[in-house]
Amino acid sequence: MSAQIRGASLTHFPAVAAQCGLDARALVAEVGLPASCLDDPDLKVPARAVGRLLEIAASRGNEPAFGLRMAESRRLSNLGPLGLLIREEPTLREALEVIVSFIHVHNEALAVRVEQVGNLVVIREELLSEGAVSVRQATELSVGVTFRVLSIFMGADWRPRLVCFSHRAPKDRSVHRRLFGDAVEFGHEFNGVVCNESSLDAPNRGADPVMARYARRLLEQGAGPSAPLTQRVRQLAVLLLPLGHCRVEAVAQHLGVDRRTVARRLAAEGTTFSELVDGLRRDLVARYIADGGKPLAEVSALLGFSAASAFSRWYRQRFGMAAARMRSAANASAPLAGSRRRA
Repeated sequence: MSAQIRGASLTHFPAVAAQCGLDARALVAEVGLPASCLDDPDLKVPARAVGRLLEIAASRGNEPAFGLRMAESRRLSNLGPLGLLIREEPTLREALEVIVSFIHVHNEALAVRVEQVGNLVVIREELLSEGAVSVRQATELSVGVTFRVLSIFMGADWRPRLVCFSHRAPKDRSVHRRLFGDAVEFGHEFNGVVCNESSLDAPNRGADPVMARYARRLLEQGAGPSAPLTQRVRQLAVLLLPLGHCRVEAVAQHLGVDRRTVARRLAAEGTTFSELVDGLRRDLVARYIADGGKPLAEVSALLGFSAASAFSRWYRQRFGMAAARMRSAANASAPLAGSRRRA
């Protein structure tokens, strides 16, 4: 089953679409989503279709910051029970721990990891996709929502040390500057937000521990043991690959079980850890090749290969040609594709 996402992810889609001269409901029907996804925040819909919807809207509306504009007015309530629990956490540090643990209840295609590097904290976000499907708009939407969550704790005037995107910069960055300030950079190895470590201990004076326990119960019911392990493993793997730590032992440790339990549960779901990682690499490399913004040596490292030669062998075995040749073909077809869109 493909990754699912709550209909709340499309909050403000009709408004931004209308501002761009688009018919939101016609676009929703075009990508095969039910019209009710614009009205029912708890309706689960395929994340892939939502990502395609955002890309189509950005292209036809000539708005490269479409997803980011949707994020500008987001509130914690748009996250449902997850937002309720975040709101009641005593510090931002604990709120981020909640996001890492339960983001899959809101969006099964999104993986979040929080790392401390000296006196800085890096909040990494990665969207799982299938094949060479652009997730630019969905990525900017998710990073924008994370920024909004941080701002709720830190105050409207707070700005992060850096906001990072792995895709190329748009020609017009005015919306990015309006939301994030000047500390926005493109072409990074990850998508996410960098802030001071001291920010994480900012107290939330309005936190209600009773409401927090209630919200946590709601989330745990929605993320119970019946939830597919496949999605959780993919979420962890996409974060561990660039770090070179994507091994079944590391994933099992994050899940709080041993490797045999992971293997057994994945087998019950009809797959293996190796198959999942291989499929994830296929999806990611297709995205990187299509984007064309990163050297193949960097792509190799991002996919968790210890040497470029290992990546080259893997790519040839999977796709029947060299990665450099595939990239050349993709680059050659890009102007033609662009001219078709403008026609």
